[in-house]
Amino acid sequence: MFNTHWHPHQTGSNGAFGRAGATLVAHAKTRHRLAVGYYVPHEDRYEPPMPADAVPTETFHDRGERLVDGERIEYGYLLEAHTDGDIYVYFRDSNVIAVGDALSPARDPEIDWFGGGWLGGRVDALALLLGLVDDETVIVPGYGPPARKADIEAEHRLMQTLFERTTELLRQGYSADDMLEAGVLADLPRTFADPLKFLYDVHKSLWAHHNTISHDIV
Repeated sequence: MFNTHWHPHQTGSNGAFGRAGATLVAHAKTRHRLAVGYYVPHEDRYEPPMPADAVPTETFHDRGERLVDGERIEYGYLLEAHTDGDIYVYFRDSNVIAVGDALSPARDPEIDWFGGGWLGGRVDALALLLGLVDDETVIVPGYGPPARKADIEAEHRLMQTLFERTTELLRQGYSADDMLEAGVLADLPRTFADPLKFLYDVHKSLWAHHNTISHDIV
C-alpha cells in the first residue's frame, strides 16, 4: 500500500493493511510525520503518532519502482506540492497514476504551509506530472472523479498565474486580505469556495520561501 502523503484521509487504512501484513510504502518524511505525530494549526490540535502497525515499513527519498503481480509500479517524490511528503504512484502498464492532493480539480487546492507545502512546489509538481503522463493516462486525484492530462495542464497554468501574481504583490507588502481585495483571483478559469482561506495559505507558504522568490524580501 502506498501513502501519497501523510494527512489522515490518505493514511486511515494503514492499520488494517499493516495488521494484514502488507508493505506500507511512503516518502521518508511521511513516515516521520506518522511516527511522531504533528500539529494541525487551522484546527489548533495535535495529531498523535499512529500505532506501530500503521507506520510505513518502507520509505524512499526520490523515486522507486517494483513489480507486483506483473504490473510495473513506479513512484516518486512531488516536492512540497501539498505537504512535504507528497508522492505519485504510477501503474505503468495500466497507465493509471495516483497523485493525491497534488492535483485538485474538484475542490480548492490545499496548500499545507505548516506541513511544508507551498505554491511554488505545487507549480513544480504539476510540471513534473505533465512530463510523466500522456493523453490516455487515467489520473486519480485525492478527491473527485478521475482526471486527464488536460486537467493537470489547466491547474498548472492556473497555479503558475497565481504564483506570478501573488509573489509580485507579496514583494509590495500585501497581506492575504489585500491580495483578495486587489483582485488577484479575478479573471481566472475557476472560482474558489473559500478564496480568503486559499490566499491565506498561499501567503503563508510564500513567506516560508521568501529567500527563494525575491532578493529584496527581508
